[in-house]
Amino acid sequence: MKITKIEVVSNRKPIVLPEAWRPAWNEPDVKPAKSTGFSFYKVYTDEDIVGVGPCPGRTNRFAESTLIGQDPAYIHRFWETNMRGRGANLGSGSCGGLEIALWDIVGKAANKPVYRLLGAYRDRVMAYAATAQLESAEELARKAVEFKKSGIKAIKLRLHRPRPEDDLEVVRAVREAVGDDMTITVDANQNNVSITYNYWSRRTAFKVARELDMLDVYWLEEPLARTDFEGLAELSDAVDMHIAGGEHCTNIYEFRDTLFAGAYDIVQPDVILGNIGIAGIRKISVIADSVGRLVVPHVCGGGNNGLYLAATLQALGTISNCPFIEYTLDPPALTSETLQLLLKEPILIDEEGFVEIPKKPGIGVEINEEAIAEYI
Repeated sequence: MKITKIEVVSNRKPIVLPEAWRPAWNEPDVKPAKSTGFSFYKVYTDEDIVGVGPCPGRTNRFAESTLIGQDPAYIHRFWETNMRGRGANLGSGSCGGLEIALWDIVGKAANKPVYRLLGAYRDRVMAYAATAQLESAEELARKAVEFKKSGIKAIKLRLHRPRPEDDLEVVRAVREAVGDDMTITVDANQNNVSITYNYWSRRTAFKVARELDMLDVYWLEEPLARTDFEGLAELSDAVDMHIAGGEHCTNIYEFRDTLFAGAYDIVQPDVILGNIGIAGIRKISVIADSVGRLVVPHVCGGGNNGLYLAATLQALGTISNCPFIEYTLDPPALTSETLQLLLKEPILIDEEGFVEIPKKPGIGVEINEEAIAEYI
């Protein structure tokens, strides 16, 4: 089998959301998002098998050139050439989407989902509902209760308000509303860029973390810049809950450095934000496990969310040190209907709070060509 062509399919018309929303990680310097969009690869072969993978919005022409005329089964050679970390600062786009498309081809050729092809560990993963906005304590408590009623057992709250005390009040309200039998995680987003936001000092991060510890929060995500290994390691030693982060790491070796420095208890690689992919998540999980740490991948939202979820789940089906999958859910704007338009069958959280790993060949999903036709 040989690769014959690589195509990028992108929306030309915006997918209008039912309600505008404000990304918490860019507050207060953010405009409401009123629409979303998609962009994904189709990698064609001479045996009429087409692999799909999310495109991050900027294609890597060099990586594409290494694939034409090649056997798609040589995924690790592609990974070594394009995703090992060489040239990470040269402005090239992530190759994660192309790597995912290669796995999709190989799985389809074998008529198996990727996670079973690689050696399965499990068939489902516990989901946490990742909220995305800085809403009031009352509104977030209401949403948390609704999530709990539907079977969801974990939620992520955003902390990015001007006053950390206001962040803590939200967590207190949610904890009071859901009781002790729902896992709460929080994301401070202190590694994201915002012009006028007053980033936490180490002292503020320690103060907030101690309060969150008393509220039985499972992890505190990105409490400091990801380059502050010393501060993150000290914070990790000072509190009982997990310190998490790393979604912006560009390759697996950055994760290695954070783990060996003791900066994170939970590392959060993303299949597409850096040169990670399915193979990279598996490699990171081995490094993390060797130092007694956990992996909970970051999963991007937007119109490609269904492909991100599918690919990440295929990786998680093969590893044991990942307790959760991130599932963006912040209705009415961010739901499976708005974020998974690409998929014929959306990936949903079941009544027990789990997400089943897609079991169709490849990454386990099919593109809904009819649904996307009106946007391209």
